[in-house]
Amino acid sequence: MLGLGTAALGRPQYINIRTDKNVNPHLEAFKQNSFNVLEHAYQLGIRYFDTAPGYGLAEDLLLEWLQTKNDPTIQIATKWGYTYVANFDANAKVHEVKEHSLEKLKEQWEVSNAFLPHLKIYQIHSATLETGILNNTDVLKHLAFLKNEYNTQIGITTTGSNQLEVIKKALDVSVEGKQLFDGFQITYNILDQSLEAIAKELVQQDKKIIIKEAVANGRIFRNSKYPEYAKLYDTLEALATKHQVGLDVIALKFCEQNIQKSIILSGASNTEQLKSNLQVDTITLSEEEINLLKTFKVDPTEYWQERKQLAWN
Repeated sequence: MLGLGTAALGRPQYINIRTDKNVNPHLEAFKQNSFNVLEHAYQLGIRYFDTAPGYGLAEDLLLEWLQTKNDPTIQIATKWGYTYVANFDANAKVHEVKEHSLEKLKEQWEVSNAFLPHLKIYQIHSATLETGILNNTDVLKHLAFLKNEYNTQIGITTTGSNQLEVIKKALDVSVEGKQLFDGFQITYNILDQSLEAIAKELVQQDKKIIIKEAVANGRIFRNSKYPEYAKLYDTLEALATKHQVGLDVIALKFCEQNIQKSIILSGASNTEQLKSNLQVDTITLSEEEINLLKTFKVDPTEYWQERKQLAWN
């Protein structure tokens, strides 16, 4: 199932490889484009929308758009833990600030709870071992309270080479004898395939799996800066030609076919990208094609070191 991530709809800069040079548009034009993408996504059948206060205007825009709908099938996922501080400045040295405190949780919940009853999963934004969030008893108890009080699932998003370690630790978190976390939003793509080592366990435990960064922040598209991916580029382009779709569709389909019952997030920033992404339902990759793409996985440490080199643009 394809969902829509709103990171690119709430702020004009993100960590990626961008070909569109119009990176700092007029605010009103930017907002109108974002509304157009949300509406097109809905009209084309998407009902799962992922957002966060760290995504600039994304929560506000999504809430404003949601108020134009009367559809109980719309599902909203949001997060807490990051605050956007760049104020649409392309030259900002700091774009977001991370804080996994009880105070920040309560502050951001007061905004995010406006999505109820559409709010289906509330996530810790980029849970890591370093912040100690999975050992913070006060925060965990409050999340359990929100889960019970508002009938919403609780999840985490993961980032970094130790995603599996974080997920395993989160699976062991219980409050008053009940497992806390229901959903896991994880980076997975042709280059970083580490999720596969724990995906079956998550499915067996009936956990929601949401896949982010399926196109590896743009690194699946041919780029002379990455000569080591030349064979991958050749393979993706050949498959795209064979199936008569874009490279993005091949990348999304790879994720969908490998990770059962997952939600794959489109990171589309315009309607053209969105329409291309949605062609994922028009093709099926053969077992031979899947296995070929699996040969291009890289070591997670190398993957995340390379990702750190990507600029906000």
